[in-house]
Amino acid sequence: MAGPSLPDRIRLTLESVADPARAPAMQAYMKSSMPYLGVSTAPRRAALEPIFTGLDWPDSATWQHDALSVWRGAEFREERYAALELTGVKAARCFQHIDALPMYEEMIVTGAWWDYIDEIAGHRLWTILQNDRAAMTRTMRAWSTDDDMWKRRCAIICQLRAKSATDLDLLYACIEPSIGSSEFFLRKAIGWALRQYAWTDPDEVARYVAANADRLSGLSQREALKNGGKRRG
Repeated sequence: MAGPSLPDRIRLTLESVADPARAPAMQAYMKSSMPYLGVSTAPRRAALEPIFTGLDWPDSATWQHDALSVWRGAEFREERYAALELTGVKAARCFQHIDALPMYEEMIVTGAWWDYIDEIAGHRLWTILQNDRAAMTRTMRAWSTDDDMWKRRCAIICQLRAKSATDLDLLYACIEPSIGSSEFFLRKAIGWALRQYAWTDPDEVARYVAANADRLSGLSQREALKNGGKRRG
């Protein structure tokens, strides 16, 4: 007889370490319509590690199927966190290419909140951008004008970890369609992306902010200049 499916194993494991008393506060903090079990990050990762360490996939399609099965079948938010962690395990490193993007796009559009989006954009999309630069650059430029706010946010922040490898043309191109937006999460994303690059080149960030001061929101400007993005000298 076959054992429990991967989604069932994950749920049973999470339930075994859950603190239900914490669940309402976690749900309220995240403003989540999906309930929580009551498992914080460290216990969740520790509990799931034995499951994830033993996983292997023959190809990208099988890996994507497993990750989406967990994501789509989730009844609690921690299960979706588990799905995101599943996409980033060591055994999946070879699958971080442009053909995985539809899976991440589904998670972005259906998740539609910053806790999911920032993990995907800052880690998975950045890896794909490194692995498939030309195709991913075209896609991020397209996402920057998408009707979906979260896809726009992803395009803006997909280079948070790039440092000196930041493609400034891409960064500024992805900011441009949202530079006058009144959406908090887009304004914040613009400031965050610029602030991260300011660690590498504060003069360039200060120049960009000054040149676009009449178009950037006050929030974006404040965020951009937090980490020393002020002109030297």
